[in-house]
Amino acid sequence: MSIDWKKEIKSWGIMLSVVAFLYFTGLLPVIIGGLQSVLLSTGLIKPKIEVPDLTEQQFDYRGKFLTFDGQQIDLESYRGKTLFINLWASWCGPCRAEMPHISELYKSVQDEPDLEFLLIGIDNDIKKSQGFIEGKSWTFPTAHASFGLNQSLQSQSIPTTLVVNPAGKIVFYQEGMSNFNTDEFREFLIDQSKISE
Repeated sequence: MSIDWKKEIKSWGIMLSVVAFLYFTGLLPVIIGGLQSVLLSTGLIKPKIEVPDLTEQQFDYRGKFLTFDGQQIDLESYRGKTLFINLWASWCGPCRAEMPHISELYKSVQDEPDLEFLLIGIDNDIKKSQGFIEGKSWTFPTAHASFGLNQSLQSQSIPTTLVVNPAGKIVFYQEGMSNFNTDEFREFLIDQSKISE
């Protein structure tokens, strides 16, 4: 059996052209993020609620962030509350994939007293983070790491998600995407809010 090299090269050329087009138009991360979001919707990838390596660490409340309308947020203002933090970037497909699920989780618990969410964009340019969020139907508080990240928020990869309880201890830490919109994780967050300092 002989290989028709012209046909083979043409096929590869077409595939590479499509990938190049998607890459240069910025559609590739959108498509990959969409596929990953569908994967998360299957429920196969869920957060592992177990004792993380950082559990006994006290969270560092030093730090400020900038909202996309120019307001400063001081981490210190979250002391004494349960805080769900997610680090993301505009170019991150897995971040894009998990955001609709975080939005649904936030909507379901936003009226819980002493439970706060903060999604922090870490793009070098705040305009990239802002452009990524604008026009989306997602609902959750967002800000930008314009002033850098403290030691508690340093991560090897994104997305990274952590939960800090009212006593200031990190009780959940995960690098990588997950579907946080589960009954188990929702109950975990609400239960953390009942822990006093």
